[in-house]
Amino acid sequence: MTSAIHTAPGTTIPPLRWCGWGDRDVEVPAGLLGLLEEELGVTGEVVSVPVGLADVVMPDSHLPSALRKELERVAGADGVSTDPSDRVRHAAGRSYIDLFRLRSGILDGAPDAVVIPADAAAVAAILAVCADARCAVVPFGGGTSVVGGLAPLRGGCTSVISLDLSRLNQFVAVDEMSLTATMQAGLRGEAVENTLEHHNLTLGHFPQSWEFATIGGYAATRSAGQASAGYGRFDEQVVGLRCVTPSGEVVVEAGPPGATGPSMLQLILGSEGTLGVITEVTARVRHRAALPVYEGWSIPTFVDGVEVFRELAQRELSPDVCRLSDEAETAVSMAMADSERLSTKLGRAFLRLHGQAHGCLVIVGWDSAAAVQTARREAVTRILGRGGAVRLGESVGRQWKSHRFAAPYLRDPLLDRGVLVETLETAATWTALRGVKDAVTAALVATLTDGEHLPVIGCHVSHTYPQGASLYFTVMARQRDGAEIKQWQTAKDAACDAILTAGGTITHHHAIGVDHAPWLLREQGEVAMRALGALKRELDPVGIMNPGKLGLAP
Repeated sequence: MTSAIHTAPGTTIPPLRWCGWGDRDVEVPAGLLGLLEEELGVTGEVVSVPVGLADVVMPDSHLPSALRKELERVAGADGVSTDPSDRVRHAAGRSYIDLFRLRSGILDGAPDAVVIPADAAAVAAILAVCADARCAVVPFGGGTSVVGGLAPLRGGCTSVISLDLSRLNQFVAVDEMSLTATMQAGLRGEAVENTLEHHNLTLGHFPQSWEFATIGGYAATRSAGQASAGYGRFDEQVVGLRCVTPSGEVVVEAGPPGATGPSMLQLILGSEGTLGVITEVTARVRHRAALPVYEGWSIPTFVDGVEVFRELAQRELSPDVCRLSDEAETAVSMAMADSERLSTKLGRAFLRLHGQAHGCLVIVGWDSAAAVQTARREAVTRILGRGGAVRLGESVGRQWKSHRFAAPYLRDPLLDRGVLVETLETAATWTALRGVKDAVTAALVATLTDGEHLPVIGCHVSHTYPQGASLYFTVMARQRDGAEIKQWQTAKDAACDAILTAGGTITHHHAIGVDHAPWLLREQGEVAMRALGALKRELDPVGIMNPGKLGLAP
């Protein structure tokens, strides 16, 4: 039965700040500043601040007046903007290089205009207008891409617009009998959960960008959330969608899996706006847990933790949240804790008593019904115990859950202090996992070491499968004055080469964008890339859709 929608108020969190993350300033914990001073030689003093928004230098808009009139005809006068501040806000994602360029106030490129359609019909009309005018179209959801997916590239076109989908922000339907929800692409994660809560349901998809990322962005990038061990990646949750292409609309009706040949659904998922604009998604939802439980453990070594996680995954016992930090990432987490709190002192004493002063943090969480949860927890507890893990309790799990979206907020004040801070991720089979981790770490150390100062490189596993798991690296290094962009680009290139050489995938959930495109041919192969290019030419014959992404020629 399809239920009436109880639409919750829209998210109260405003869009990303123009040169950073979120809407609030945060303080860098004193313990982390101390660690960075010791390891990187940074003093903790502010050494750079962003320029003012009005001071950003970028190319002038070259939107032809005739094209603007046509866009205003289909999107309305208030749906087309060439205001410099709007162009800046849509000029980049949130990678380290994106943020450095925004903060410096010098942009190599920006969209000639920002166009905001009211509905899917307007999207189709805009694509038709842009195809006639040879104007490139870059779909824009939450703006959180970290791989150059929003770079305003023209390809072979004469101009480029950013197509902002924020007005496509409605729930379409909730089918409580079939356990599906149909949502417009511009709906943000928080608004999704607020609405589903009225039906006692949850999408269960919580990437770190959850406050800002959108349903369309989840689908276009094959997003993975922090509870994907239990709920699945977003591409596994999607059962139907609508995608407007320059050649017409592709509609995949929601339903059980069929045997109707190659899946158009799977071809559009992960296409990053290069084939068309995803306007609507139908995804599986689940009943909301009455008593979700999260708890922390400490395990002697990362290798011990990997073996435990492998057993859990292969015995189909993985908790909904299944996260293992290595020794370095755990040390950073400990440094960020308030060392003066009694609970922190007692916790460290407890770990020393159990011989795990330098152990690895494990977070496990269950969102399932209480009866199922109890049986699963008991099995997981036995396996963790056999692996040498020590239970830290639910307070540690609750603390992780309450701060799980906080890390990106720290990037802004760390950049102020001259710290290069970035992430990268991959996935590999259990057989190759340790080799991939070692190879990536070695590549980053070799390229980011600055004299006597080695980079701080933490890694965690957060997505597990019977065949393997993800590896998510967080990197902090001392910025090289005058070479900040080249410094990270060199390191990222070396890490990407190391990933593929050691047997990993070029990305597990950050998508391809521009950054990973040079490695896609090596991973996918020439025949597959030719086939994907042929599909693009069929759906986007003029080549206007997000040029330069996915390694596809216009």
